[in-house]
Amino acid sequence: MKLSTKVAELTSIIAPAVAACDVALWGVEFVPQGQRSLLRIYIESLPEELAQDKQVTIENCAAVNHQVSGILEVLDPIAGEYILEVSSPGFDRAFFSDEQMRDYIGQTVSLRLIQAIGQGDKKRRKATGSLDSIDGTMLKLTAIDGEQFEIALSNIDKANLIYEDA
Repeated sequence: MKLSTKVAELTSIIAPAVAACDVALWGVEFVPQGQRSLLRIYIESLPEELAQDKQVTIENCAAVNHQVSGILEVLDPIAGEYILEVSSPGFDRAFFSDEQMRDYIGQTVSLRLIQAIGQGDKKRRKATGSLDSIDGTMLKLTAIDGEQFEIALSNIDKANLIYEDA
């Protein structure tokens, strides 16, 4: 879940604009696609609003889109054309840092890894299971098949929450 230099630059530009709209920045994705790139911003309600079950609204997304568009227009950090999308992270949210994952210990996550884990024929680059713990630089996961793994956080390419309806 290491951020590219471009995403880190965009995040530092975007974060103050998002905060000005009274929402929290969950994450930023930048996908260069030839002449037209995609910039996707995920926003979340502030912690005190989440405690009251207040979710991100379309109005929040529109306000962030307006704020960020203005800043990007002035600073012009993206070469060429781009599409700007603003959304909530949703139920199957992607994680952009291990700190975000800590709030979901005990829940099911899906991981795509940089290097395969496991032994022999059971080596895998994808793992889905219960997030048991995160400490220091390691994550413990119990896979759906019951196998337990210790995975270096630096080995995680992408991580998502698997939504389970209670």
